[in-house]
Amino acid sequence: MEKKKVAVPLVCHGHSRPVVDLFYSPVTPDGYFLISASKDGNPMLRNGETGDWIGTFQGHKGAVWSCCLDTNALRAASGSADFSARATCSKVWDALTGDELHSFEHKHIVRACAFSEDTHLLLTGGVEKILRVYDMNRPDAAPRELDKAPGNVRTVAWLHSDQTILSSCSDMGGVRLWDVRTGNIVQTLETKAPVTSAEVSQDSRFITTADGSSVKFWDANHFGLVKSYDMPCTVESASLEPKSGSKFIVGGEDMWVHVFDFFTGEEITCNKGHHGPVHCVRFAPGGESYASGSEDGTIRIWQLSPPNADDNEAVNSNGKPTVGVNEVARKIEGFHIPKEEQQQQQQAEG
Repeated sequence: MEKKKVAVPLVCHGHSRPVVDLFYSPVTPDGYFLISASKDGNPMLRNGETGDWIGTFQGHKGAVWSCCLDTNALRAASGSADFSARATCSKVWDALTGDELHSFEHKHIVRACAFSEDTHLLLTGGVEKILRVYDMNRPDAAPRELDKAPGNVRTVAWLHSDQTILSSCSDMGGVRLWDVRTGNIVQTLETKAPVTSAEVSQDSRFITTADGSSVKFWDANHFGLVKSYDMPCTVESASLEPKSGSKFIVGGEDMWVHVFDFFTGEEITCNKGHHGPVHCVRFAPGGESYASGSEDGTIRIWQLSPPNADDNEAVNSNGKPTVGVNEVARKIEGFHIPKEEQQQQQQAEG
């Protein structure tokens, strides 16, 4: 009798509170990287393949709701709620050293941020209902503000070679598409429930959205609805496999990570392991693995085609990566890691 294959994920510890956003960089000459946002206020950078911790961006004084890396993985950005200053901000970091480069103050919670494809612009949105575009070549200049959004901004993304902006609201359904040149909404993709996750596919063909208990796929050029699938629970995040586009993943309130067939909507795999709702799921840029972040404070990295549990050499008996954090950290010269924090991470991995 053939032994059933079991998914044994890489378990990434470090956050002390729920993980609410994940972002993979494209593949770079140094590999690819994964950044995470958490309510503990400390965005973390990891090796995208192994999950090994590289460093923590320190400076926020409130929950961090969103995070992203630029195309070259040289800069990171995060959006938060820094209530101690009675203002909120998004920060831009040097992804090689961990130094804060810029801090952009907002008057309310920043829920979403995204670098443009050409890396020159940073887009933010949040409870102020304003989309702001910052010029990274002139960070001290006032940002460009687009017409006011109809609700609290939940997600933002760039598409059409930075000519179009996508946004969704946390208090109403629909995805709005903005013309960057005019600053006006030119199209709305209608959904019944608020869109909690919106992702532009790697080949720019599809927009993947999660709303309520539904996952939808839209034509990113003509904006028609391509497919819509009802899910077994309320979903918070969905991501399309970037290479073949034949599968998609979903995470939500049932604490499981589901893999579905894109063409039929049939469930292929159901991964169990998280101990709280799954807030975010994202495919790695090569499509060979995907990450999930949960209310339980952990990130789990799953192989798309998991080997037998007995053959999985990537994790030890505690479900943690066997590769030490120092091995990856040495590759990123100059990253400032406080000695106390480094010792804590080494003990955690030990």
